[in-house]
Amino acid sequence: MKPWIKGADLSSLLEVEACGGVFSDHGVPADAMAILADYGFNLVRLRLWNDPYSPQGEPYGAGNCDLACVMTLARRAKNLGMDWLLDLHYSDFWADPGKQITPKAWQGLGMDALEQAVYDYTFSVMTVLREADLLPSIVAVGNELSCGLLWPLGRIPAFDRIARLVSAGIRAVRRTSPGVAVMLHLDNGGCNDLYRTWFDSYFAAGGADFEYIGLSYYPFWHGTPAELRANMNDLALRYHKDLVVAEVSMGHTTEDYQHWEKLPEDRRKGMATKPELVKRVTYPMTPQGQADFMQEIMEILRDVPEGRGKGFIYWEPAWLPVPGSGWATRPALDYTGEAGPGGNEWANQALFNYDGEALPALETILAFSC
Repeated sequence: MKPWIKGADLSSLLEVEACGGVFSDHGVPADAMAILADYGFNLVRLRLWNDPYSPQGEPYGAGNCDLACVMTLARRAKNLGMDWLLDLHYSDFWADPGKQITPKAWQGLGMDALEQAVYDYTFSVMTVLREADLLPSIVAVGNELSCGLLWPLGRIPAFDRIARLVSAGIRAVRRTSPGVAVMLHLDNGGCNDLYRTWFDSYFAAGGADFEYIGLSYYPFWHGTPAELRANMNDLALRYHKDLVVAEVSMGHTTEDYQHWEKLPEDRRKGMATKPELVKRVTYPMTPQGQADFMQEIMEILRDVPEGRGKGFIYWEPAWLPVPGSGWATRPALDYTGEAGPGGNEWANQALFNYDGEALPALETILAFSC
């Protein structure tokens, strides 16, 4: 039986380290990934962007998650005895419900050619990983697919095209690495209607089979813990798939981190947990509140019917507010069409404080057994 997943998305770690980020546990300096492993984390999730550079070669930032970056971090995870999850975005930068931008090299392709591009790219990536002895244990084919992928052709409600594109990626994973599990991942983990509609439509369109349903759950956006519990319990009985909360986080403070980030106000996006969003969260944004929140998330997963709750992946627990590490550079914003500004918007939700010291939630995670 595979171990219950206690995971961390560490996609930005190399950038944080390069920008001067340092980590410690009880005052003792150490590698962030090793600290997490010591607290029972057994899986690292890593996002992969097709080509996170401008046509002039300027990096897009946010970890600049190309294949070389992913392989470096995957090797570190493997050397620590950890599994890893490959998160294929099929975009040159962030892919989420608000944007699923087709990679520059694929723009303008018709449906048949785009489907083939997904297959060929996935096949190539998996082949490189297999030959490097770095195959992941799980591959997420697409990221937060709630509104589809590879817009405009794969945008909701075109489930016939969505199913073709996702299935192309799944076929490539099966062909290159039959023992690797596949995850399909949506956002808004508290919205049962979204999940029922999406997966019913996907299967009705002939979508290829897979092993895991991944859910994002951020309590300031995605409903209450009770709604997450109800959704997961329903999904387990409806689809009989294993469930992983593939992205989750909780704030440990509402203190601003401008002093650490060292950016003027007009160049900072600021923390995602705006005051009006904090009011929606049932736990205080304190170190203890963060720990208590994670205790409830793990209990919800433990109680999923049929034993289908298989664990969680904490999103970017090591993204410290160090100067130079932000969510988007100017060339990245040109690619996405967003206004910006950049900077870090996640530091108050890490599992380390602004100075890189491990927080109490890690003790809670270590103590929990399923």
